[in-house]
Amino acid sequence: MCAERRTASGTVHWVGTGLSTGRTGLGLLCERAERVVVWDRTAERGRRRLAALGLEGRAGSRSLDEGALESEVRPGDVVVSMLPATEHPALLRLALARRAHFACTSYTSAELEEAAKAAGAGGLVVLTEAGLDPGIDHLLAHQLVAEARSDVGDGTGTGLSVDFTSYCGGVPAVPNDFRYRFSWAPYGVLAALGSPARYVEDGEPRTADRPWEASRPLVLGGETFEVYPNRDSLAFVAQYGFPPGWGLSAFVRGTLRNEGWRVAWAEVFETVRTGDQARIRALAAELADRHPTTDADRDRVVLAVGLTVRGPDGAVLRSDSRLLDVTGDAAESAMARCVSLPLAHGVTRILDGALPAGVNRAAQSAAEAARWLDFLAEHGLPVTSHRPAPPTDPHDSLIERGEPPKGEARHGA
Repeated sequence: MCAERRTASGTVHWVGTGLSTGRTGLGLLCERAERVVVWDRTAERGRRRLAALGLEGRAGSRSLDEGALESEVRPGDVVVSMLPATEHPALLRLALARRAHFACTSYTSAELEEAAKAAGAGGLVVLTEAGLDPGIDHLLAHQLVAEARSDVGDGTGTGLSVDFTSYCGGVPAVPNDFRYRFSWAPYGVLAALGSPARYVEDGEPRTADRPWEASRPLVLGGETFEVYPNRDSLAFVAQYGFPPGWGLSAFVRGTLRNEGWRVAWAEVFETVRTGDQARIRALAAELADRHPTTDADRDRVVLAVGLTVRGPDGAVLRSDSRLLDVTGDAAESAMARCVSLPLAHGVTRILDGALPAGVNRAAQSAAEAARWLDFLAEHGLPVTSHRPAPPTDPHDSLIERGEPPKGEARHGA
């Protein structure tokens, strides 16, 4: 049972200033919080990062020396972790021990959830999955599900079937030969490919031990991408509030890449297939050197979420989609904006006392999701909606999809 929520103090500790720290999100906190402190390996490095973001003098800078953060965090402060996901549990435990709130963009791992158990009883807010993916994708999913439930009902005893797809990717704004631009640690990108993916297709749960082998084309507005499932999609059916009466024909959360990615990454797949972590780490370092990100590079974020509901005869009763398509500029990368802005908004919701004590995964209701999406649109992240006329072929999907490469199974592994 959750205790009364502890009032936020107004101080935000932003821990880590990597590629996902954007001027839009951090700048928002500098405006809204009474005090913002940026923590980096050294205070000087933090000051240089603030200057590069155009935020010099608007936030303090501290060095992450042993015990330094713990000594400065006060009850009611908000600790924001921009460190790698493996560092979140320890930082969360520090925050809770100091009776402070906590926020990050990463998935709610079992270790993070275990560490967060004491939050509700202490009246503290733990905000997770509040970036791009996970984050904005959750907002769009909650919105689509709520609207469909209002339109077609919960489906009990009616034989409704549902297709849900959510694909997100950070890609080069102008596709390069590698068909990718590293926006986070190269080893993490390669390691993720080695994790099996679970999803639903043709009404059946499936597992792709090598997710890239389940890739297929996805056409958005006449532009072709390649998409593949990742992680465990099935865990999100309940989180998104799918009613039990909706039969799942398809449910996939996955990754989006430029067309030609699978061919360009053949060398990577062969190494990942071996499972040899030393080789994978060595290749990751080599790829980072081979494909460096320069100041002239521009990235692009594409997030496409769709929901189609069919009746027992296969006729489309409702078909809707949401698309976020953002290109970075000289001031800020698309990835940094799309990750840090929703996180910063979530932190302002903590500061305003708007989120309940305990674990919150971005916005967990359609009404709260709408508030977040309205805010994001006002700050340069507009989402477009598309509700096409029902297709004449009941098997046509909401989002245009191509067929798998010749001779390959559909999403099977």
